[in-house]
Amino acid sequence: MATILDGREVSRIYRQKIKEEIQQITSKGRRKPSLAVVLVGNDPASQVYVNNKRKACQQVGINSLFYHLPEDTEEEKLLNLVEELNENPEVDGILVQLPLPKHINPQKVIETIRPDKDVDGFHPENMGRLIANLDGGFIPCTPLGIKILLDHYGIDVKGKDVTIVGAGYIVGKPLSVLLLNNNATITVCHIYTKDLKKHTLNADILVSATGVPHLIKEDMVKNGAVVIDVGISKVNGKIVGDVDFEKVKERASYITPVPGGVGPMTITALLMNTLKAYKMHEGIA
Repeated sequence: MATILDGREVSRIYRQKIKEEIQQITSKGRRKPSLAVVLVGNDPASQVYVNNKRKACQQVGINSLFYHLPEDTEEEKLLNLVEELNENPEVDGILVQLPLPKHINPQKVIETIRPDKDVDGFHPENMGRLIANLDGGFIPCTPLGIKILLDHYGIDVKGKDVTIVGAGYIVGKPLSVLLLNNNATITVCHIYTKDLKKHTLNADILVSATGVPHLIKEDMVKNGAVVIDVGISKVNGKIVGDVDFEKVKERASYITPVPGGVGPMTITALLMNTLKAYKMHEGIA
């Protein structure tokens, strides 16, 4: 029976540390850190994510500025707002909630956010810093959250075979680089991968980030593997992950639940990135 990697509990510990650090800094008369969150349209899942992020900011003492734009907002208007936030010295981090409506080019929006305010870590400069293994940039929040979770439970990725299912820009690609930088051996699988099971069975650490409910079955997981489930879907009104949790937990050594695993860690990593941006802007070592 696997040990549960409890993202809620680990988040609680890290958020308390963030809160204490912010209190320590602001008690000396400095301003609070500030995160600007932009939501375009009324996607229900995005609204939930944005509310969770804003609540978390409030808990730790980060100012949260919220800009809710209508679905039919022109791309230029959104880019102008981002430019205004870039120039605002009171704003440390800018987060434009994805996905955006079809008529807006997300890459253009990401590239307009100033790299030192890109707390999501998606700007090409921050991605480049991650690939080059350079300090000073921001690591995308879900990969960073996963790494913090693994570290907290003493799971060292060095020399481990890691299989990541899903090659997306938000999780799969940056996570593969982050773990490679930490000396793991990486296999990345995607929709064109032949014989997915062959690759998943080889994994000491298996990460799935596809959004396909119960894609990862018990017979696809090596005995004693660490299983990280990033997927989130609704099936018959119930939130489930990519992994058939009840069966796979009998084979794995560690496993993340959905919900309560990676999700809270992603938001915690966002808070950490925002605090890092604030300290850079305020010249705090």
